[in-house]
Amino acid sequence: MRIGAHVREDSDPLASAAGRGADVIQFFLADPQGWKRPPVHPKADQLREAAAAGGTEVFVHSPYVVNLASTNNRIRIPSRKLVQQHAEAAATVGAVGLIVHGGHVTSGEDPAVGVDNWRKFFARQADEGGFAVPVLIENTAGGDNAMARRFDALARLWDAVGEFGAGFCLDTCHAFAGGEDLVDVVDRAKAITGRIDLVHLNNSRDEFNSARDRHANIADGTIDPDALVAVCAAAGAPVVVETPADGQADDIAFLRERLG
Repeated sequence: MRIGAHVREDSDPLASAAGRGADVIQFFLADPQGWKRPPVHPKADQLREAAAAGGTEVFVHSPYVVNLASTNNRIRIPSRKLVQQHAEAAATVGAVGLIVHGGHVTSGEDPAVGVDNWRKFFARQADEGGFAVPVLIENTAGGDNAMARRFDALARLWDAVGEFGAGFCLDTCHAFAGGEDLVDVVDRAKAITGRIDLVHLNNSRDEFNSARDRHANIADGTIDPDALVAVCAAAGAPVVVETPADGQADDIAFLRERLG
């Protein structure tokens, strides 16, 4: 099983990964709170070569501002453009997937409209030849009108986009904070999506069903570490810890020891 980390030292992700003992790396290609097109990564050639050689698996996370479900044209249309741009840029660094949050509609709006906005985007992109790398939809922690917080909502989203080859990223902190029991979360997620392409293995600083997206290192949060290990074992997918950086090397070592 490949295990790695989201690294904030974006200028040289390979060095950051080596320092953590990671063979999977995830990073941003641009400001996670910004709308600008991602620049050419300074280590694109090295990242692509490392990925092609099989020693490193690369994932890219899209900016947090992306909200493909939004009914606001000033948010939804730039979000579509940003996902397309980041997918193209992710291909240049050898990434095997682009992680995109499910997004939400605002209070008083019909979530079905947000689902349809996702479907329209995927359908249009399919007509134009698809994405440069697979888009992995990630479950999220909060929001009553979120597309991918509760698994019943995730099922509605998947009914709309699954036919277009969407992938799935399961975040353990988000599931726990969203009120989903981790005991059988992998089975329930796979029953909806048919797949888990990546696990974001994060503990939570907050209580169950808090709707708060605050990650903790594996040994330091409110989720039993044994439950997190069980999720990894059941998912059978690459694992990325998005935990506080100072403890990521220990998190990776702990998982390697427990998972073999």
